[in-house]
Amino acid sequence: MVVVNPDSAYAALSETERRFSRNALAGLQAADGLEATLFASEPNVINPINIDVDHRGRVWACEAYNYRPNVNGKSELGQGDRIVIMEDKDGDGKADVTKVFYQGPELNAPLGIWVMGNKAIVSQSPYVWLFTDTNGDDKADTKEILFKGIGGTQNDAGVHAFVFGPDGKFYFSFGNAGRQLVDGQDRPLLDKYERPIDFRQYRQGVIFRCEQDFTKVEIMAENFRNGWEVAVDSYGTMWQSDQEEPGNGADRVSYVMENGNFGYIDEMTGASWRLNRTNLEDEIPRRHWHQNDPGVVPDLLETGSGFPMGMTIYEGDLLPRRYWDQILLADAGQGYVSAFPVQNEGAGYKSTGILPILEGKRDKWFRPTDVCVAPDGSLIVSDWYDPVMGSHKMKDRSRGRIFRVAPPGTPYKVPVFDLSIPEQAVKALQSPNLSQRYLAWNACVKHGWAAEPFLEELFRLYNGNPKLRARALWVLNRIEGFNYRNLDIGFRELNPNLRITALRAVRQRNSDPTEYIKRLTSDRDPQVRRECALAINHNHTYEALDVWLQLAKQYKGNDRWTVEALSIGAYDQWERLFPAWLERQGPKPWLRDAGKDIIWLARTRKAIPYLSELAADTAVSFKSRLRYFRSFDFFHAGYEKTQALLSVLNVPSSDRIEVSKLALLHLDKSFVTNSQQGLTALNKLLDETYGTEHYIDLMTRYELESENDRLLKLALSKSDEVIGRDAGALLLEQAGISYLSQKLAGMNDERKSALLASIQTVGSSESVYLLRSTLLNAGESMSVRKNAARYLGASWPGEEAVVKLLRGDQIDGEVKVAALEGVKNAFREEIKAQLAPYLPKPPVEEVVTKPSEEPKSGKKERRKRRKSQ
Repeated sequence: MVVVNPDSAYAALSETERRFSRNALAGLQAADGLEATLFASEPNVINPINIDVDHRGRVWACEAYNYRPNVNGKSELGQGDRIVIMEDKDGDGKADVTKVFYQGPELNAPLGIWVMGNKAIVSQSPYVWLFTDTNGDDKADTKEILFKGIGGTQNDAGVHAFVFGPDGKFYFSFGNAGRQLVDGQDRPLLDKYERPIDFRQYRQGVIFRCEQDFTKVEIMAENFRNGWEVAVDSYGTMWQSDQEEPGNGADRVSYVMENGNFGYIDEMTGASWRLNRTNLEDEIPRRHWHQNDPGVVPDLLETGSGFPMGMTIYEGDLLPRRYWDQILLADAGQGYVSAFPVQNEGAGYKSTGILPILEGKRDKWFRPTDVCVAPDGSLIVSDWYDPVMGSHKMKDRSRGRIFRVAPPGTPYKVPVFDLSIPEQAVKALQSPNLSQRYLAWNACVKHGWAAEPFLEELFRLYNGNPKLRARALWVLNRIEGFNYRNLDIGFRELNPNLRITALRAVRQRNSDPTEYIKRLTSDRDPQVRRECALAINHNHTYEALDVWLQLAKQYKGNDRWTVEALSIGAYDQWERLFPAWLERQGPKPWLRDAGKDIIWLARTRKAIPYLSELAADTAVSFKSRLRYFRSFDFFHAGYEKTQALLSVLNVPSSDRIEVSKLALLHLDKSFVTNSQQGLTALNKLLDETYGTEHYIDLMTRYELESENDRLLKLALSKSDEVIGRDAGALLLEQAGISYLSQKLAGMNDERKSALLASIQTVGSSESVYLLRSTLLNAGESMSVRKNAARYLGASWPGEEAVVKLLRGDQIDGEVKVAALEGVKNAFREEIKAQLAPYLPKPPVEEVVTKPSEEPKSGKKERRKRRKSQ
């Protein structure tokens, strides 16, 4: 028996052969215990961007042939995109029949599809459509607009796919281009309290939940960048991946804490993560999501730089045990489908690594865009198939693949249930497939009391699968006339996830859940207590106050998940919660870990004196105190904040300068510049820090005109160092071009060159103008003009200015040589191409063959010639 190495076999294929669908599996590697098979490929499916698998095991795919025409060019076919249905008729794991469910000019790269029987919800900004097949011919007969007005048209950060939750509701999301939505009749959306939703209150990408009739829309979490798809497990716990700004290694997977802020932009200012701030995270991936800020839910894990897309929770048992109940994610950028196991950690979770499922080990065109669980428990994976991914680009418009992943040799057998029979409906509710669960859930609710005995039997199976038991409890909670006995049992369950499910279920009923929340306030499990804190968000009753205080009393510190849950529970209630908490703490609450965390978190001016105590505590390191200075940023200017920060200025310590600088940076700018007390402190610190980064930081904030001459001196003396260039940039920004021009006119050549060097990397229109006018000024000395020409190319706008000068033939001789020297290391490819005609050609090395190195064939020829003479 000959064993062929798959790497060698793939390497032997030509580039053209590697793109044939018959070789699709050769480029992939499935994990141990799994086998990938090709379910469908081009021409039956092209560029699948999102898929769903219905209760019959058929794969529905949204194609995106018309993806981003402004970047990739318009489709030469001149047709809208398709929604196709692929069906395996004989159970061999390969599609035998492909049908076009819908194609229309309005479909242009839809981002999501959710299938529910004869209906499909399709998400494509600015719309969400409901397509219905009314006569069973697998063709859409009606189209209804469910939501509209959504931002992100032809943008990856628009509206994404809907999914079905165990509570019978739909969950969906949009990225940070979405901004808003209204219903299909242009009416504002109403929340569960019948109040219009004000989208101005919410930041960036958000997650939604709504009823099956698309009413009572709730915003579940906010401040994501571009969460592609939310996944909801059978307990009602939400998970989501999120796409970073490309190139920062900050793609992430998050446990979605209800009503949480997930930190993409600054909560107070809306500033980008790139801007400097106090207590900046050491690692860029964490910095990307403001992970050190109070009020930001921590990431579960960062997954690097890729393009995370479709996501689901595997609740089947066909795959090997290691994948059961795990998060599954398709990352088109990194070319893999993987599982992300998690463990409980305090009130939250921690990642325990990454389990590969399917990856493009050999074929780097493998771009998995979605992963779904089929009715038999196998996985269905869509492959966009393209050499590039991200930045709205595509290069291939002729291919696409669908793969099935299962244990080797497993046939594709789809279970069939008669949902008109209550017992069968309850069995179908246990399916690993979401579409089947949706139909079963609704069938059970419709059966009502007839289904209750079977649901109760499943729920009360004490040694049964807890996720299946949770599904039964969710349905029992929605049956009309339901009594509370099963919820009461749920609150006493040994499994904490079932206690959490019971609490979530009772919160979705119309009655006040506070009495039920109080039953779990002293629960031994921190995750159950977390849910209690989340449950009192916007609850202003005295009972809720008592719940929060009991939860805070049990917190011992060092658990960020508990801290953020307490923050969410206290939202808009700190003015009454914090004083009540202080009354129960005794003297010096800031000395305990739990007290430090709650003071750091509290959004009330009554916490400010305690914050100043922590910020001024010289018994701990300066770095560990930065978090308290950062907390001051979450308070608007006021007397209490000003007095607290002024008191920190006077604390004697070895790090007094760093502490004083932070205090001044957090004081209100108008107070410092308009009060004698503030100006005195600022001028004193400027004198002490002159010539350092601290001085630059203070000047960046306060821009004192009286410091212009000292900035000039620093720019001249340190023009070849970062500190000097920072000084030059600040001077140009706050004093203006007229000030610098005036100073240049009175300087000698050496000082002129130094001042020009200090602004070379600024890249503003003023700096480019000053450098350009100097190099073109025939009245300047040649040394100054050459230096100005060399410095002009030190910024990207300066590079572009050099190109224009060269194309206009405005420079020559030594000045031209100097300008070319300044741009010889240009980074951008387009600039390199534009400069190429003007740069000297590299010398061509001539290879001289020595007689002793003459090829043997040449020696033989000479011998033959000598013999013939």
